[in-house]
Amino acid sequence: MSAPLFEIKDLHVEVEGKKVLNGVNLTVAAGEVHAVMGRNGTGKTTLAYTLMGHPRYHVLSGKIFLQGEEITALSPEERARKRLFLAFQYPVAIPGVTVASFLRASLKAVRAGNNGDLQPTQLRAVIKEEMKKLNIPDAFMTRSLNEGFSGGEKKRLETLQLRLLQPKMAVLDETDSGLDIDALKIVSENLQSYRSPERGMLVITHYQRMLNYIKPDVVHVFGGGKILKTGGAELALKLEEQGYDWIMQ
Repeated sequence: MSAPLFEIKDLHVEVEGKKVLNGVNLTVAAGEVHAVMGRNGTGKTTLAYTLMGHPRYHVLSGKIFLQGEEITALSPEERARKRLFLAFQYPVAIPGVTVASFLRASLKAVRAGNNGDLQPTQLRAVIKEEMKKLNIPDAFMTRSLNEGFSGGEKKRLETLQLRLLQPKMAVLDETDSGLDIDALKIVSENLQSYRSPERGMLVITHYQRMLNYIKPDVVHVFGGGKILKTGGAELALKLEEQGYDWIMQ
């Protein structure tokens, strides 16, 4: 029997001396989309940052596996090269680094041997094709990464990165925050079209609205730094109607 695409086993994490995650267990099979829902302050973003290896988040115990390989001790760069991707809730601006330079460098680092080996003209064509799908204007390419970008522009750019880098496992930390209705539809539909039998996604969100487009196979409710309840897509609808009190009791 082959190993799951992505697996978290009894993960306990502290941030600046405070225990935040309290035994998270989660398994994503290839082809599946899992949603993690919960109130603010329950540890959802801590989970996302820990999965990507942010040094501020200290793993006390537990393990993280990607395609059967333990990655708990790997650096963020090593995890990215193994095709793990994190879309941030609040993407950071990098003044002086253009979007074009950032995308080219990312593609060469992560997709070496694939599109990372394309000639510059071919590389530009690949990027431009994906930009059209997200309604991203050509002028974006010469702007500094995320500097002066609206929330919607940042999220479209992160979705562009996802589609270009083609990770095996994508963790999306509240990608729907800061999006108006039109931007939400464009970003969500592009994420939905990214689904494939070889890939997995973990979608962290407060609301049902993104899940109207990205149909989750499994929904987890987060509270107190752990998963309190797991169900199908209907669980997200119930949370939208009734809130979280009935689970937190």
